[in-house]
Amino acid sequence: MEPITFTAKKPMFPNEISVDFGLQLVGSLPVHSLTTMPMLPWVVAEVRRLSGQSSKKEPATRQVRLWVSPSGLKCEPEPGKSQQWDPLICSSIFECKPQHVHKLIHNSHDPSYFACLIKEDAAHRQSVCYVFKADDQTKVPEIISSIRQAGKIARQEELRCPSEFDDTFAKKFEVLFCGRVTVAHKKAPPALIDECIEKFNHVSCNQRADCDQAPEPRRPMRKSFSQPGLRSLAFRKEFQDASLRSGSFFSSFEENDIENHLISGHNIVQPTDIEENRTMLFTIGQSEVYLISPDTKKIALEKNFKEISFCSQGIRHVDHFGFICRESSGGGGFHFVCYVFQCTNEALVDEIMMTLKQAFTVAAVQQTAKAPAQLCEGCPLQALHKLCERIEGMNSSKTKLELQKHLTTLTNQEQATIFEEVQKLRPRSEQRENELIISFLRCLYEEKQKEHIHVGEMKQASQIAAENIGSELPASATRFRLDMLKNKAKRSLTESLESILSRGNKAKGLQEHSISVDLDSSVSSTLSNISKEPSVGDKEALPISESSFKLLGSSDDLSSDSEGHFTEEPASLSPQQTFRRRANTLSHFPVGCPELPEPTQGSPGVSQRKLMRYHSVSTETPHERKDLESKAYHVGDSGGTPVKTRRHSWRQQIFLRVATPQKACDSPGRYEDYSELGELPPRSPLEPVCEDGPFGPVPEEKKRTSRELRELWKKAILQQILLLRMEKENQKLQASENDLLNKRLKLDYEEITPCLKEVTTVWEKMLSTPGRSKIKFDMEKMHSAVGQGVPRHHRGEIWKFLAEQFHLKHPFPSKQQPKDVPYKELLKQLTSQQHAILIDLGRTFPTHPYFSAQLGAGQLSLYNILKAYSLLDQEVGYCQGLSFVAGILLLHMSEEEAFKMLKFLMFDMGLRKQYRPDMIILQIQMYQLSRLLHDYHRDLYDHLEEHEIGPSLYAAPWFLTVFASQFPLGFVARVFDMIFLQGSEVIFKVALSLLGSHKPLILQHENLETIVDFIKNTLPNLGLVQMEKTINQVFEMDIAKQLQAYEVEYHVLQEELIDSSPLSDNQRMDKLEKTNSSLRKQNLDLLEQLQMANGRIQSLEATVEKLLTSESKLKQAMLALELERSALLQMVEELRRQPAEPVTREPDCTQPEASGD
Repeated sequence: MEPITFTAKKPMFPNEISVDFGLQLVGSLPVHSLTTMPMLPWVVAEVRRLSGQSSKKEPATRQVRLWVSPSGLKCEPEPGKSQQWDPLICSSIFECKPQHVHKLIHNSHDPSYFACLIKEDAAHRQSVCYVFKADDQTKVPEIISSIRQAGKIARQEELRCPSEFDDTFAKKFEVLFCGRVTVAHKKAPPALIDECIEKFNHVSCNQRADCDQAPEPRRPMRKSFSQPGLRSLAFRKEFQDASLRSGSFFSSFEENDIENHLISGHNIVQPTDIEENRTMLFTIGQSEVYLISPDTKKIALEKNFKEISFCSQGIRHVDHFGFICRESSGGGGFHFVCYVFQCTNEALVDEIMMTLKQAFTVAAVQQTAKAPAQLCEGCPLQALHKLCERIEGMNSSKTKLELQKHLTTLTNQEQATIFEEVQKLRPRSEQRENELIISFLRCLYEEKQKEHIHVGEMKQASQIAAENIGSELPASATRFRLDMLKNKAKRSLTESLESILSRGNKAKGLQEHSISVDLDSSVSSTLSNISKEPSVGDKEALPISESSFKLLGSSDDLSSDSEGHFTEEPASLSPQQTFRRRANTLSHFPVGCPELPEPTQGSPGVSQRKLMRYHSVSTETPHERKDLESKAYHVGDSGGTPVKTRRHSWRQQIFLRVATPQKACDSPGRYEDYSELGELPPRSPLEPVCEDGPFGPVPEEKKRTSRELRELWKKAILQQILLLRMEKENQKLQASENDLLNKRLKLDYEEITPCLKEVTTVWEKMLSTPGRSKIKFDMEKMHSAVGQGVPRHHRGEIWKFLAEQFHLKHPFPSKQQPKDVPYKELLKQLTSQQHAILIDLGRTFPTHPYFSAQLGAGQLSLYNILKAYSLLDQEVGYCQGLSFVAGILLLHMSEEEAFKMLKFLMFDMGLRKQYRPDMIILQIQMYQLSRLLHDYHRDLYDHLEEHEIGPSLYAAPWFLTVFASQFPLGFVARVFDMIFLQGSEVIFKVALSLLGSHKPLILQHENLETIVDFIKNTLPNLGLVQMEKTINQVFEMDIAKQLQAYEVEYHVLQEELIDSSPLSDNQRMDKLEKTNSSLRKQNLDLLEQLQMANGRIQSLEATVEKLLTSESKLKQAMLALELERSALLQMVEELRRQPAEPVTREPDCTQPEASGD
């Protein structure tokens, strides 16, 4: 038996603020989760009584340490100084989250005691009450406050953290987003998806045919009341949050006016732009659906299951599916939108629909389990709760009387049982007797509560099994029916009293009412109108029931439109239709008068006068004032609106019309009907008329000249231009800052070979050479520079530079090249390899900060590269290990550049052959590595062969991931440096060097498990010095000829094995067929090479012909130049001869001049 070892205790909650308290645990008691605060003191008394009884056998209380933190609440025993530490004793007593502590009680009679009620089993509705005693009673409020604060922080963190996006077990699918259609109803016909696709095609054709033509008015999607295929939970999501989430959805498609269209009408078909990248990752979480754009790296759409009412697959277009969800519109209402998607095939759609169905079912079950248990009027524990409320604060004798009264409501058997149990324990005082009775009542009612059916559930149960309810009902069910009848009678009595009170208020002449309608009543009427189109869960979505509408006195006519009804309601209410005002409680504050709608009557040519306040002096007595106030309602009634204002006397009206006319008053009968102007105090004839503001006379605004206005406009335009420029500059600065942070995050690894400044200068000089892509650099110089080190921040650019030099060195590629399809075009397509790629995203560099976030920027960029390559190279598609190669490239360059370098490594550097589906090349590579070990390290080879350890056990991931899955990133980056310089044979060199340099350590291990574990786990973490030594050895090795020889040897041995093996005819046939297929593949490869060679020969012949023609042309040009040269030489000689002749003829020219003189 192995000895038990213990580690030192660590802090319970690292990186968090936690507090601990030394307490005494009095005891604990399991209770029902519906235990209320009035019952809790009796539970505490029972715990203390049980603790007192057990003190005779063992110590009553235990010294414990209570740890409180936002991430957990933990109670563990605290051993005394004399006690030895025992692991069995020191295990924690309980551990829970602080938000699970749902009740705390502090006894004012005995302040050193307090108790907490903790939820333990939500499914079985069990809780546990723990009672503690503090040595210092002044610390108890601090302890309770700490627990409450920790629970508050924990609940806030639960609401704040986006748990669904970080959900590791979320299912992800790649889909093509086709568009969305606003539909008329939450339910839809089976052919809805096909209809939507036809509408998308129709709209796209119209847009292509004539972009300038105004779109035709589209018909709305037809209503359907068929049952949806999949139904989710009820709508409880706030509409505002849903609109905010979906608002960012179309930003990537440049449809800025979509929200305006949604507000103006619901008959909208919105297909996506075919030219844009419409591929999305459809992610199904635990309670939400996400649509993530790999192009923008953002969540494009987020919908809770409660917002989705319908999911369906296309009938004719079986590779399409969609769902209907509820969205809010700008006017405060809502509408239903159908989102349509396309998949690669029908099987993927079936998988998505099945996943959605399972997710909806699981979410519904979880939501039901999380729903808080509530007490109904017929609950047995409700009776106990009311009893505890009644006896709260009573002395023991009165409490005993109340308990005796309550016991009479029980059956004779129950009364006898409780009486016998109490008498057995022989209570010494009335208080102890009361505690025992409450304890037995609690046990009795908890047992009844387990079999109890709530009021809401009873209605459903009665519909299902109505025949079974009758004479077979037990006594408890009869009592339950009696309680139901009592509750119904109470409700009917309450409603009757409410209706009587409302009639009384109507008969009083509406003296308690102003012109404003009560906010609650207006809201209730609005909700009544909205209820014509309820959500999936009508009862949950609308918190006010229809009966409460009637109770509040809302009108019964709900046929008009909700918005129109809401705006016209204040003007159409008569005294008989007004609402009873509710009492002002904490949750309903008194509401002021809302503004009235503008008057619609009167001549349209007369401009309405602005309402103004006038200083008035009252001239009526108090009795006249009351009379005028009562008459004002009748004046308001005649106009259709009750207006609280004074009725002017006939003298005042004459005086106001004649003595103080207004400048803007053109109509003589302007103020005959004051009800149209709303609430306007009477104007006083004692002061002149003036339009005053709240702080005195309002000065007249001086009219600006056109020049001033022009200057103001110019200033505003310049400020706006400056503001836009500043915003652009800020965006550029933010983008550059984000790029720097992103680059720093990517290059977060430790270098193996530190690069000196001199080497960095050499690299920078080479990289900054103008036209470097057309200049061949010295290979020895590049080899030396790579050996001395590569600067980390220039590594991506250096890899591109080395790829350019390879292309200059090999202008005619020997291997077949892929089609030159643009990267952006590949991203617009769907791949059939999506499942394998999405699964491997989380496994690729899980600890690196750039790739660690679930579907973050790093994982989405990696997905784009792997998806594009799987579409480009259909034969390879995607293979495990490619994600690590692409990930290393992505850490050092942009997404598109990483894709180009991946193509270069696969097709030009020869990595592609090892990822083919047959994996034959990988087998050849394993044989080559074994032969290298046999030739270079014979003792190590014999040791591995002795324990039957082949290279496939440890070296296969080295080749498939280029050491990236197990070794540090700095080492892997150096391996990539050499691969870009020398090719794929570098992997053999590194593997051979690693095994050879650690040969003594490997030879020390004597069994298979330890050897493989050492090579896989210990070898990659042996230190930077050893890794740098390995890199230096690789630069000095040359094994190209051996690798070629070993490959030929493998094929020869395979043929010999097939010929010499004593097999049956069928086995020989199978092997021959396999050999034949491999030979065919080799033949195809040779044919490809032959075609490439023929193409190369043809191109060389063409170049030779061009050179010959150019040579002949040059010869002709040379002959022409020689002829021209000879002609020029003759001309020069002639010009030399000509000066001698004019010298001899000069005297002849001068003689006539002399004779002339």
